[in-house]
Amino acid sequence: MENDNTVLLNPPLFALDKDAPLHYAGEICGFRVHSGTAGSGAPQFEAVVLDRSTGEGLVRSKEPLDCESQREHSFTIQAYDCGEGPDGVNSKKSHKATVHVRVNDVNEFSPVFVERRYEASVPEGRLFDRIVRVEALDADCSPQYSQICFYDIITPNVPFAIDNDGNIKNTEPLDSKRQRVHSFWVTAFDCGKNRAQADAQVIVTVKPSCKPGWIGWSKRVEYTPGSGSIPLFPSLHLETCEETVWNIQATVELQTGHIGKGCDRDSYSDRSVRRLCGAVRGEVDLLPPPSPAANWTSALPTLPSSDSSLVFSFNGSSHVAVVPDSVAAAVSGDHFTLQLWMRRGGANTQPAPNQVRGNRREEEYIVCSTVRNGRYDSYSHYSLSVHGCRLSLFYWPDVAAARPVKFLWKLEQVCDSEWHHLSLSVQFPSVTLYVDGVTFDPALIHDSGAVPNPAPRQRLVIGACWGRYVGGYRGLLSGVTVRPGSVEPHSVVECLYACREGLDFGDLETLGSGMKVHVNPSQSVLVLEGDDIESFNRAVQQVTYRNSLRFATPGVRPLKLTTSLRCFSEEGCLSLKPLEGYLVVLQPDAPQISLSGVGPHLARPAPEFEGPRGVPLFPELRIVCSVAFLFFSLDPLIFPPALMSDAVAHTLDGCEVQPLGEELNPEREELLVDMESLREKGLDIINTTAYIAITGTAVEWDILRSIRYRLAKGSARFERRFRLSCSEMNGRYTSNELTLEVNFLHSLDSLYHPSHLLASQQQFLHPSHHSGELGGHTLPSPHRNSVVPGAATVIIMVCVGFLVVMVILGVFRIRSIHRRGDGTRNGAKEGSGQWDDSALTIIVNPMESYESRMGATVDTEGEGEEDEEGVDSPGDASDDQRIIIKKEGRDSAPRRY
Repeated sequence: MENDNTVLLNPPLFALDKDAPLHYAGEICGFRVHSGTAGSGAPQFEAVVLDRSTGEGLVRSKEPLDCESQREHSFTIQAYDCGEGPDGVNSKKSHKATVHVRVNDVNEFSPVFVERRYEASVPEGRLFDRIVRVEALDADCSPQYSQICFYDIITPNVPFAIDNDGNIKNTEPLDSKRQRVHSFWVTAFDCGKNRAQADAQVIVTVKPSCKPGWIGWSKRVEYTPGSGSIPLFPSLHLETCEETVWNIQATVELQTGHIGKGCDRDSYSDRSVRRLCGAVRGEVDLLPPPSPAANWTSALPTLPSSDSSLVFSFNGSSHVAVVPDSVAAAVSGDHFTLQLWMRRGGANTQPAPNQVRGNRREEEYIVCSTVRNGRYDSYSHYSLSVHGCRLSLFYWPDVAAARPVKFLWKLEQVCDSEWHHLSLSVQFPSVTLYVDGVTFDPALIHDSGAVPNPAPRQRLVIGACWGRYVGGYRGLLSGVTVRPGSVEPHSVVECLYACREGLDFGDLETLGSGMKVHVNPSQSVLVLEGDDIESFNRAVQQVTYRNSLRFATPGVRPLKLTTSLRCFSEEGCLSLKPLEGYLVVLQPDAPQISLSGVGPHLARPAPEFEGPRGVPLFPELRIVCSVAFLFFSLDPLIFPPALMSDAVAHTLDGCEVQPLGEELNPEREELLVDMESLREKGLDIINTTAYIAITGTAVEWDILRSIRYRLAKGSARFERRFRLSCSEMNGRYTSNELTLEVNFLHSLDSLYHPSHLLASQQQFLHPSHHSGELGGHTLPSPHRNSVVPGAATVIIMVCVGFLVVMVILGVFRIRSIHRRGDGTRNGAKEGSGQWDDSALTIIVNPMESYESRMGATVDTEGEGEEDEEGVDSPGDASDDQRIIIKKEGRDSAPRRY
């Protein structure tokens, strides 16, 4: 036993001698203790003889044993007799016997807790299998007394329980509002029922309910055009509810597929954008709008587009465009740039039976061309095709000699069913591919070996290849152009087709350690990755949306945030649902395009209009583009809010001049434009009898000022009215409509001689002549639109003014006659179409110049007042001759033009 020195041997210690019962020789005189195999035990133990005759002995320790220091001992023991006499001569020794001593433990120690205080925190409203585990140890050496048999909570009335292993759990859901902190005491007992020397304290903190996920998410984000970049998630942060994570990845997606061809680009047409970006001119449109001059696209179905471009649909079989040889001949050579907009699949197209996923039987050809190489009788061939997610360019420098080469690209953009722009610059043997303005190197370049030679004839096909039009393309195409010559610079390609809107990261210098940011080329997907939650939250708040367009396209852009977490324990790792919202681009302040400095009247002598260059219609035209905004002062009581405007840069892309009323008569009148200036500026013109339209980029004021109006000899008329209007961004913003009235000044002095007037005087006075004849000239019918001679025009305009005054005076005279009751005169009856000619006399001096009477500008609204003054003071007229005009009916007044 521990703390004792008696060893209880089993079996007891006895030594027998065969010399018994001889005295001395048969008696046992003593025992010797020898060390064991490990050398232990001998110094601590001894053996004594209790009975010499029987050989009984006793083993005991020299000092009390301690189980905790050494639990087992092993040694050997040997007996010897007394010899032949009292002197112990010739004593004999026995063999050695092994003794194993196991020290029995005594429960002398009590349990001791590892920690005096245990703390834990749990969210409210849940039951947990284990909140915290307490542990106590016992210093006894035996399993019976060293093991902790059970634990106990000694604090009464607490909603917790503890098992024999020390695991503490709650017995009911905890409520942080009712009790935020729970404190209680626990004790431990070993299997010898010894209680712990000191109890342990347990503190459990109840946390308010925690839902893992993003906090501060705003479903709607507004963007004001012209704001540059704005943060999308300024107050967003991730709550993991103290779940330990070692990797966080968030993906932000901005969906802009419904805006034009994938994002907010310049709102001008493709042709206009090329001019703005400084691209080399000379491109040939292979898919132009159907027209009599470009009829090879008339059979292709078209789809509506949000921009000005025309979208053609191809079904893979019957939809093929064969470009005429005259157009194909303009794009020959081994240096060219092929550009196009492409969307695989598209609308109302289904995969062909042999084009299902995984089937690689056939390629889909977009462009297939065989052209003549200059003046030589040789042909080169190239084709652009798609196959799965691969884009391939097959190029054959000389079908009669050189072997073809195929360039392959493996691109996700080819098979994602979204709009993408492809720019392929061929400068053989070098080929450069740009997809949405980003360069991609070929994944594979190899010699295709022996393939069937194409027919030695010039042919350019869109949507299939030569032969029997095999490998039909299925999808949408737009803006397919080829420009021969040098390769387009990368900066120009980026300017042409890079998105003006997209996702961005605010400041990369503030990015924490271990954080990664990746943005795809179109800037529609941004990926954040990191391992620290605090750094990750700061990075998310730096994600921005930018739009460099001053007049951004308004509308909704869907947003999506997807989060992936990795934890140390994969089984209990958090799973967050994707968040969906939208970005609203507000309507930008519409620019006010103001046309001024013209009209409303333009009066010139008729001979100037009949000159070879005509007369400029808008010689002093001014164009101002401004944006109005509301200005708020610091003191609104003294300075109330006022509407102000700032002039902004403008790029007109279309202006139209339209004659009001009748269309232009090409035999007598026309509008002239400086065609050389149009060609230098890369502008297009449509000149018809109904309107003249100038389109392109930067329709400047000098072009509009150069528009002239010309008449044929003798075609001057009363007046002509024109309307000028302009627009920018494909008609998205329009200017005011500027109306100009053109008046033709006629000179009577240059057309009549005084003797002719004297002779014609008798004709006007003779009652048998028709009142419409003046000096041998016939007035036009009031309802005809023909051009009349200049002298008759002047006289008619003067007479019309006088007649208006005379009619007013006649009406007053008729009413006065009615009031006198004189009903015997038929001429005064109501409804009569005849006037009393004796009272209506018009005095005019035909020798007086019309210009001196009316001034440089004819104001038709002022004629009545001037004529009325002439009637009130007839004595002022010094004319010796009279011209009398009869008015036959009320409806026969001359029509003003």
